[in-house]
Amino acid sequence: MNSAVFCRFNEGMMPSGLSRLTPDRLRQMIIRPQFRLLLICGALVVSFILSFAVWQVGYRQAREQSALRGKADVALAVDWLTAQLQRHKEKVVLLVEHPLLEQLQYPVADAQGRAAGDLLLEAADKTGALALFYADREGRVLASAHQSNMSNIKETEYFKRAMDGALGVSHGISEPLGKRVFYFAAPAFEKSGKVAAALIVAVDIERVEEEWRGGSPTLLFIDEAGSVFISNRSELLFWSRVPEKNQFLDPQGQPAEFSSSKKGDLEIWNLDWGPYIPRQGLHLSVPMPSIGLSGEAIIDLAPAKRLAWLQAAVMAAVCLGFGAITLITLDRRHALAQANMVLEERVLARTMALSDSNTSLRHEIKERKEAELSLKRAQESLIQAEKLSALGQVSAGISHELNQPLMAIQQYAENAADFIEQNRNAVASDNLTQISSLARRMARIITNLKAFVRNENEPMTRVDCVSVVETALELVQTRREQESVTLIWEKPEKPIWILAGEVRLGQVLINLLTNALDAMSESDSKTLQLDIRVEGQVFITVQDSGPGIAQPEKIFDPFYSTKEVSASDGLGLGLSISYGLIQSFGGEIKGGNTSNGAKFTVALKPFTQTEVADG
Repeated sequence: MNSAVFCRFNEGMMPSGLSRLTPDRLRQMIIRPQFRLLLICGALVVSFILSFAVWQVGYRQAREQSALRGKADVALAVDWLTAQLQRHKEKVVLLVEHPLLEQLQYPVADAQGRAAGDLLLEAADKTGALALFYADREGRVLASAHQSNMSNIKETEYFKRAMDGALGVSHGISEPLGKRVFYFAAPAFEKSGKVAAALIVAVDIERVEEEWRGGSPTLLFIDEAGSVFISNRSELLFWSRVPEKNQFLDPQGQPAEFSSSKKGDLEIWNLDWGPYIPRQGLHLSVPMPSIGLSGEAIIDLAPAKRLAWLQAAVMAAVCLGFGAITLITLDRRHALAQANMVLEERVLARTMALSDSNTSLRHEIKERKEAELSLKRAQESLIQAEKLSALGQVSAGISHELNQPLMAIQQYAENAADFIEQNRNAVASDNLTQISSLARRMARIITNLKAFVRNENEPMTRVDCVSVVETALELVQTRREQESVTLIWEKPEKPIWILAGEVRLGQVLINLLTNALDAMSESDSKTLQLDIRVEGQVFITVQDSGPGIAQPEKIFDPFYSTKEVSASDGLGLGLSISYGLIQSFGGEIKGGNTSNGAKFTVALKPFTQTEVADG
């Protein structure tokens, strides 16, 4: 067989373009240097495009992740700085009402001054404050924690704010102390409500910065004037930002290299401020109105770029590796083309044989599906026949249960007619009430029989298992009395609600009761015992005094029966059907032997509203 025949065979199995690539033509293309060069160039172009795309996506994702981490870092730094300053504020607010301070008046007595100074010194030592002093409404310092040249603070912003009755907040360079200081001034009120004095605390910012100096990311706390007052980079202190000109000025007022751009919702700064400052970073800002600052951060983008380049390099390596593998594979195909030509005829022959086998297999599958469908129909017929067989076993009792009310109804009706003629209407009304009750009983029996015989799949709902047991006992009552079977049954005083199907549960109980009566047919002592108990689950037990079960492990197998299979004895499917019905309720049925008979236990779920809703 030649190559043309092979190609015609594959036309129905391959795309139209590929079907025209015969082995000879493919071999010629592989050998050509132009084709190899085109393949290499194509691999390089694809590698570049995919790597660039991976770099773009990777850089964007890494940038977004950096923004998320940066926001968390800035929030943490802002919270920490606020907490450090807050404890000093709370200290002066509480301490300003101290009796030693309220007694101070200008001029201050030596003893009062020393006592107040000791109080303020102790407070400053505990809080780590740089200075703590008490001044009257004229701004004269009456007491302080440390000796200083500060004698009058009347013109300071924080003192003016305190004299207005509010908490004074300010920051700047303390001339007596020569340090960056954050001030809190708490007013002291007279009984009349007038501001009498103020307690001022000076917080050393350098001590606050020691905790995160040199850490990452770069943090800037800028005041309302645009000046960097606090930072974990000391070289950026007192730089000022000019938003109108989009630039930064160093402490000498010289413009620094700076530019900004937007990438979506992110602001990117490009700058050259020193070896410890990122050249390109994300700018994040968090307002701090309580202390008059704005917390800002510069998140270095260099790690994000490195990660993006690494991902792009991996993609390029994968693409180039795939191209190399493809080229090697094509070379190997050239080497294998000769061998493939020899195998073409064999492949075609085997393919034809396989096609015949597939056709035969499809026919076999079709036949098996038809057989399975027939088997299913037969099983359904057997199940219905088993139900009708169980109905036949209780037919005598059903006839008695229907005939007895009918005769009573006839008698009550005749009596009622006589009583009406005698104008004994009250007695006649009682007879009519009895007739109505007997009619309802017959209707209930007929309804249960119709549901028992009918192929229906009722939904699970709330069922009173006590009522179902009573109904099942009522259907087998006549047979039980005819065979002199003693019933041991203590009916619970209250309903016991379970989650099940009422009709299907009745079918299971009737099957268990009839099986028990059948088992005791040859016994001298005939006792049927029923019991319902609640122990987490609801357990219904049916126990007889028969000979027991010969093979308990097979009792729930289909077509297994200890009775001779006949029209009256059933098909051996009753317990198998019962097993499936109880499992459909989410319950369990077990059978075994006792010392004097067989015992079957049905375990069912108690009713809950949640289970009904889920169902």
